[in-house]
Amino acid sequence: MSSSDTGFDHSVLGTREHISLGLDTFGDAPLDGAPGNHAETLREVVAEAVLADRVGIDYIGLGEHHRPDYAISAPDVVLAAIAGQTERIRLGTGVTVLSSDDPIRVYERFATLDAVSNGRAEVQLGRGSFIESFGLFGLELGDYDRLFAEKLDLFAALQDEEPVSWEGSIRTPLVDQPVYPTTAAGKLPAWIGVGGTPQSVVRAARYGMPLMLAVIGGSPAQFVPFADLYRQSLIEYAVPELPIGMHSPGHVAATDELAREQLYPHQAELVTRIGRERGWGPYSRIAFEQGASPQGALFVGSPETVAQKIAWAARTLGLSRFQLKYSVGSLPHDQRMESIRLYGEEVVPRVRELLALS
Repeated sequence: MSSSDTGFDHSVLGTREHISLGLDTFGDAPLDGAPGNHAETLREVVAEAVLADRVGIDYIGLGEHHRPDYAISAPDVVLAAIAGQTERIRLGTGVTVLSSDDPIRVYERFATLDAVSNGRAEVQLGRGSFIESFGLFGLELGDYDRLFAEKLDLFAALQDEEPVSWEGSIRTPLVDQPVYPTTAAGKLPAWIGVGGTPQSVVRAARYGMPLMLAVIGGSPAQFVPFADLYRQSLIEYAVPELPIGMHSPGHVAATDELAREQLYPHQAELVTRIGRERGWGPYSRIAFEQGASPQGALFVGSPETVAQKIAWAARTLGLSRFQLKYSVGSLPHDQRMESIRLYGEEVVPRVRELLALS
């Protein structure tokens, strides 16, 4: 039986008829070496999520990293702090690096978060775009694929919230092992985050988990084949239709010009710095403008510009959720807060209006 058969109401995650509009952050921290940078950044993330809740944004996702440029290494702890200061916003990750974590502990932590937030928790599972966690937790990078495949299989078994019997190569077997706490809904919602491999798309369908596409370059339109493959795979596995989401970076300001001028230096510094690790060339203004174009992967501009672009992406891919990665490099906290305010007060209602007209 697929994990989608437990009866969980996936409409809380968004539908094509009523798209869920959310935010993502990795807790981007300044790299100036000042003491307390991470602590201050974490407090800012909590304040940003509280604002997001107040202005009507549907979801806040915290990414897990183990690097100096990102402050969030324990998303569930930060989400618990956010839960205590918010009322309606859904709380999750983007992503939890399941390959280097323990699936049982992940389930326990997020089921606990679900309880203290009154049913608002979910988790997005992925391999992660960085590899620092492998060495940090004593894992072999050569086991990259096997670790994710087996841990995802175990996590999917946990979603039934019945005593688990499971056997693989990464741990001792489990025999009728109960896991606590369980959730009031009977299942912890879990997405699979995908960077662009067909095998991962098919796997999400096979496990009956919603699909989250990480669109950080090129055009969202390039991901249409993955959305189509996912829907076709759901049919082949006899799984009812599930949400497809999309995550992309961006920034909202009063005008297109202001948004681009605020974002560009931080986007350029971030991509150039990561590019040095991965053998890319320096990031250019031309690349930025291509990303900010109407069909590029950067959602940057005025509320109307960003709303039009989100509505286009939602129609193109058949999205049930869109998540804006609003924190980019050392973009200042006050600019992030204004971006969140405009996103919630102006972009969100405008996207829904545009989609209702289509």
